[in-house]
Amino acid sequence: MNFDSIGTSLRPHALSALRIMTGLLFLQHGTAKYLKFPRIASMENLQTFSPSGIAGIFELVGGALIIIGLFTRPVAFVLSGLMAVAYFMAHAPRGFFPILNAGELAILYSFVFLYLAFAGGGPWSADFIIRKRS
Repeated sequence: MNFDSIGTSLRPHALSALRIMTGLLFLQHGTAKYLKFPRIASMENLQTFSPSGIAGIFELVGGALIIIGLFTRPVAFVLSGLMAVAYFMAHAPRGFFPILNAGELAILYSFVFLYLAFAGGGPWSADFIIRKRS
């Protein structure tokens, strides 16, 4: 079995799957903050113009755009920066090691979004459909 040829043929679809799952997981942060679903006690009294509230808007809108793959590259670039800022503002002050300061998810999101900013949305994206039509 030649895994190189399988990997090459499935690579674009794996990229789309990574984008969709990342978007779905990221969207949950925004829905928890603004739609109260799922309900998380620590997000009950969210102030819209607080850093967490502003991030929630990006999580809600950006997560939805990432899921459908619309404006994937610029949205992913902005979200990568958002997660880098979130790490340094909320996690890094609590300690050096990400596993101890609970920042590993912010770092992972930052790098996955940075990858998507360069790789694009893949074949299962609105960007691909729009580009194909023009």
